[in-house]
Amino acid sequence: MPSLPPLTSPNATGISYATLQQAWPQFEAQILALLARLTLSDKNLECDHVALRVNSIAAADALRHEFCQRGRIISDNHINGRSILIFELTTPLILGEFSIACVELPYPSDKAYPQEGWEHIELVLPSGAQDCDALSQDLLHLCPALGPLFSNTSIPEEGIKLKMSSPKAAKERLANPTIAFKYQDICIKVHPHGIKTVIASEHQET
Repeated sequence: MPSLPPLTSPNATGISYATLQQAWPQFEAQILALLARLTLSDKNLECDHVALRVNSIAAADALRHEFCQRGRIISDNHINGRSILIFELTTPLILGEFSIACVELPYPSDKAYPQEGWEHIELVLPSGAQDCDALSQDLLHLCPALGPLFSNTSIPEEGIKLKMSSPKAAKERLANPTIAFKYQDICIKVHPHGIKTVIASEHQET
């Protein structure tokens, strides 16, 4: 499998829309290499959004303004005590064969990230899974080569770690378990429902 490009040092002056543009080619190369390692490159999955990480409210506010010039906010929700914005872009971002229409911008929590900027993409594996165990079975059926990683939750020699979670905003009515594959400061997440479907669930009657 292809090697993963090295990460550059965090931007000492903070994050901005301009630095995000400059960092996109490197992020794209890293994500594509990790997709290849995970045998997810050729599975025709949808990439429903890309996510950022920032360490200050000022940076989040500035990026909110910038992305509002290039699209619109389709969700402003709270998960684990912090605001998370979803932007639908007028012009999608291109990452390899993916056309990514949405950007996730979480406001900072108490955790300081070692590197601000692009952090992960999320892929949609159409599934009726209600929990991570069921989603794992569907993903293993699609990608049997991931079996050892699911057994050990990490591959030390490759530095890839696996994490399962079920994040849910207060208004969501749709179970959307998530399986994350993390390498250094980038991550690929897999879930059964796209972000717009999840947002639509917020407006359903209880």
